[in-house]
Amino acid sequence: MNVLAIDTSTSFASIAVSVDEQIVAETLVNTNRTLSARLIPEIERLLSTVNLIIADIDIFSSSIGPGSFTGVRGGIATIQGLALALGKPCAGFSSLAMLAMNFSFSKMLVCPMLDARKSEVYTALYDCSGQIPSSRINDSVVPPVVFCEHLASVTEDRIIFAGDGAVIYRKQIADSLGDQAVFSPFQLNIPHSANGAFLALHASLNGNLLEPSQLLPLYLRASDAEIMKTKALNARDEVAALKGI
Repeated sequence: MNVLAIDTSTSFASIAVSVDEQIVAETLVNTNRTLSARLIPEIERLLSTVNLIIADIDIFSSSIGPGSFTGVRGGIATIQGLALALGKPCAGFSSLAMLAMNFSFSKMLVCPMLDARKSEVYTALYDCSGQIPSSRINDSVVPPVVFCEHLASVTEDRIIFAGDGAVIYRKQIADSLGDQAVFSPFQLNIPHSANGAFLALHASLNGNLLEPSQLLPLYLRASDAEIMKTKALNARDEVAALKGI
């Protein structure tokens, strides 16, 4: 069983290939604003290093968010297109669950945090004591201090914080939780799609694979474009109402 897994929820695109439950290749690419131009060539390059081609892949998988709207959409569209062209199934997984898996078999709870801008983070709380992370608090978008206050109210256990959101808001987290907060070493703050390949295999074993059209993004809030559109429509309606007075 050959699995291609990608994550494009942050400024790093992570791509991994597994063959028969073994990671044979993985790469991290700082795409910044070049995702669309670099993703397919990087997938092809990675496959070529292990003497595979796109047609050899049995399961196409991608993180479905939360994370960068543009990144998540681009990653899902890429995986959908490849799977549809080859008639292969898909699997989707949470970018936060994938990040939390950097700490599999940890005795401490894990709180992945990705920067959501607007002074908020995408975050959740996981029990990672087993192979598959178990959600204790579902994926959400929230100011970090508010989430930390909630964590303090539901558990006294020590918690590992990881991800670029944990880096940005480290002082606020530490001030809020004190010694209860444990911060990840820098190399574990980046999501690894090798974890996504494992989640895709788990989905396959449990009969949870998807048709390409069923692979959909997880949006926890409206995009800036949608917010601006709503504001414009509301302003138009207000002007129309005033003209009707």
